[in-house]
This record gives sequence, C-alpha cells and structure tokens, in this order.
Amino acid sequence: MDIRTATTDDAPAIAAIYAPIVRETAISFELEPPTVDEMGTRIATTLQRFPWLVSLDASGRVSGYVYAGKHRERAAYQWSVDVTAYVRSDARGQGIGKQLYKSLLEELKTLGYAQAFAGIALPNAASVALHESMGFEPLGIYRKVGYKLNAWHDVGWWQRSIQALAQPGPLKAYQGR
Repeated sequence: MDIRTATTDDAPAIAAIYAPIVRETAISFELEPPTVDEMGTRIATTLQRFPWLVSLDASGRVSGYVYAGKHRERAAYQWSVDVTAYVRSDARGQGIGKQLYKSLLEELKTLGYAQAFAGIALPNAASVALHESMGFEPLGIYRKVGYKLNAWHDVGWWQRSIQALAQPGPLKAYQGR
C-alpha cells in the first residue's frame, strides 16, 4: 500500500468514499454529500496548513484517506488537532486505517503538534477499535448532540498524545510527502 499527500485530483475518489457514509449512516453529521468540487476545495484548504493523506491499493485506486484540522479557534489550542479517517467500503478490515493514522501522526509530530482528538458518532465499534488501537483514549460523550436519520446521536471523544512538549515551539507548515 502506498500513502501520499492528497491532491485535488483525488477529490472524485474521496467524494465517492465519503458520499455513502453521509447518505446512509450517522457516522458523519453532514446531511448532503459534498460535491466533487467542494471536496477539492476542502482538500486544497486543509493542505494549506494540515496533512491530508490518501492510501492507494495495488491498482492505484484511493482506498482510504485521513486528515487533520484545527481543534478549536483560540490561539492556545494551536498545538492540538482534530483527526478523521475513512476507508473505502470494499477495503475495510485490511489495516488501511491504521497505516493512514500512523503516517498522519508521524507528520503531525514533525510539524510540532502535541495532541490529537477524534470525535466518533456512536455507536461505531469499528471506529472506536481503530482509534483505541492507535493509542487514543476515551474522554467523554456529548449526549444526543446530532440529529440525523430520524434519531438523536451521541458523539464520543478520544484523545491521543502526539508528543510531550514541555514548552511548544512554532508550528511548521505542511509541505506534503
């Protein structure tokens, strides 16, 4: 499996992975799948500051993706990120999510980040297992925070230390892989 920085050319494949999750599940709280153009804009915007990585299967097709984003707005949060990963439905259970997260966390450490947070719509045993296998620890649950598919849904929050920083330094700009 190859892992590389996403480009806007990956937007159709990424949108195709994400669309059924938006349409058919409460895993994402979006109500309408983003268009290919919107996904391209999201990739380009994210890459201005954070990593967005894709995995490629043996035939060169995007099999999954992972990215980081700003955790909160206030300046004191700048060394923390939110992270998320998605894997193509026919490629799940092959360790792709773990490899993507391993690469993402390495990139984030190099850039100077200290903490990663993941919000998981519950129930989602596969995502919980993935995050906990990567060292994320449960923090707590926002109860009935999102309404989708005619039901209220909880979101659990997990945290993982990327690196211990006694005193954080300036963050580096992401340059791609």
